[in-house]
This record gives sequence, structure tokens and C-alpha cells, in this order.
Amino acid sequence: MPVQSKICGLSTPETLAAAIRHDAAYVGLVFFAKSPRHLDFDRAAALAAMVPGHVRKVGVVVNADDAFLDKAVVAAGLDVLQLHGSEAPERAAHLKSRYGLEIWKAIPVKTRADLDAAARYRAAVDRVLYDAKTPDAADLPGGMGLRFDWRLLEGFAHPLPWALSGGLDARNLAEAVGVTGAPLVDTSSGVESSPGVKDVDKIAAFLQSASQL
Repeated sequence: MPVQSKICGLSTPETLAAAIRHDAAYVGLVFFAKSPRHLDFDRAAALAAMVPGHVRKVGVVVNADDAFLDKAVVAAGLDVLQLHGSEAPERAAHLKSRYGLEIWKAIPVKTRADLDAAARYRAAVDRVLYDAKTPDAADLPGGMGLRFDWRLLEGFAHPLPWALSGGLDARNLAEAVGVTGAPLVDTSSGVESSPGVKDVDKIAAFLQSASQL
């Protein structure tokens, strides 16, 4: 089965159009004020209006409350909520019931033991996303271009559908998928020229690399 791709942190019509044109299965819109990729609801709505029905819109949030999420879900017509903070399984299950959307939970990974957290979400989410664990003092829980040791996933019995994230770009994608067998890959900083600034050529290169796997 072909590897699917998500381009996350899109913030301009040009870069969103590049992701769609080169067959991204998912596009990510970030709703987190500390991120250089943060969107207000008006900008998110304008971008979301460009997305065709066969491409799914993922809203990336960090420990957001219901009032905030109500606005994000409606503004962007989200298909998926990606929880990238410390949201507990009970919180994830509540959001799935409240919105009826697909729910993803990011699992920060540095050691093999970190992977065990995925099992806690078995009954609460639709997919887990393994991402590199950021330093404790970092303002961002992801999107920093960090990667973890992909070999940690070798032989791991995944409790849920899953995706691979963390430091992926066009140059290392084939190796990452070869080692992990990832069915879905997610990149943000790997297709940027500077933090928060997506590059249409890098988006194209990443998605073309994914299409060849």
C-alpha cells in the first residue's frame, strides 16, 4: 500500500496549493500561539476553503480547551484533531465524542519505553503519531526538526494505526520508511526554509519522494 503523507504547519495559499498539487493526503493547520506556524481562525478558514474534499484537514492543538476547539473545528471544517500536548486518554475520548472527528495523539519518543504510552490510547483515539521528544525547556512540543532513533520501532507491536514524524525530509524519507515501515509520514520543518516558512520546492520534493516508496 502506498505511503501517505501529511504536510503540517501550512500557512499560505501558495504552500497549501503545492501540498495539494503534489498529492498530500493530509494538510495540517496549527492552532497554537507559541508556534511560528500558528493560524488565527480567519486565516485558517480562508486556507481551509482551498482544500478539496479528497484531502483531509488536520487541526494541530496543544492542551486546548473546548471553547477554543469549538471555534477551530468550525472555522477550518476540520476532519481530524491532532492532540500534541499532554492530553490524557480520557480527554481524547471526550473530544472524539464531542466532535465526532478522527482523533490523533502525538507520542513523544526518545527511548523504547516511550512507545508504551501508545497503548494507553487504544480505546480513545484513531491513530498515534510517533514524534521526537523535545527538550523539557522547549516552548514547542514538535516541529523543531528533531528525530528519534527509528530503530526503536523495529519489531514494535503497534496498538493502533500510526504515523511517523520528527525530522523527516526528502533526503531521509526513504531510509525512515525502510527502517520503520511507516504507512503515513508527517513533516513540517523538513519542508521549510526557516521556522514557519514553508518552501514549495521542498514540499514538492518530499511528496515526490513519498510517491516512490
